[in-house]
Amino acid sequence: GDGTMMLMQNHLAHVPDLRGTRGRRYDLAHILLFSILAVLSGAASYRKIQKFMEIHHKKLIEIFNLQWKRAPAHTTIRDIFKRVEEDDFEQVFRSHSRAILPDEHDAVMCVAVDGKTLKGSFDHVNGVKAAHIVDAFAVGSQIILGHFTTNSKSNEIPAVQAFIQELGLSGCVFTMDAMHCQKKHLKSCLEPTTD
Repeated sequence: GDGTMMLMQNHLAHVPDLRGTRGRRYDLAHILLFSILAVLSGAASYRKIQKFMEIHHKKLIEIFNLQWKRAPAHTTIRDIFKRVEEDDFEQVFRSHSRAILPDEHDAVMCVAVDGKTLKGSFDHVNGVKAAHIVDAFAVGSQIILGHFTTNSKSNEIPAVQAFIQELGLSGCVFTMDAMHCQKKHLKSCLEPTTD
């Protein structure tokens, strides 16, 4: 609904805008929000994101009280995205996810942690390995709580342990692939902390 979009826009306003102040026609938070809406609607390229904004231009400027004469070009959208720091966006994403996470008083929250290698993300010619992304998913509320990328599945075990610490969740049940059940890794997870 509109309340969720406004909450998301408020969170997206905290993504640092690294563009110069000169010539900023389009607000970063709106570009990010409208791009998210476009991707959720099936847009899989900058041109398709632009098309989504063109089709819904009148409605978007009405709802968000914008003075945009037209939707940004796909090259403008691409240039804006190139200047957004991945870590900054991820922190805002995690804040938003936590804000919309329902308060489960009586139930123990179950969080599924899983990694996938992104198809077509490798480049043998330039020696770029395939991207491996790991996410944490709150099963009951069906909300992704965060994600991170790692350069290979073999680095996933220590990265997941750090990821769980970063999420700052307690009293949850985490589910993971069997590879995370190696004795040496389980021992470090089960030892009480001195904090």
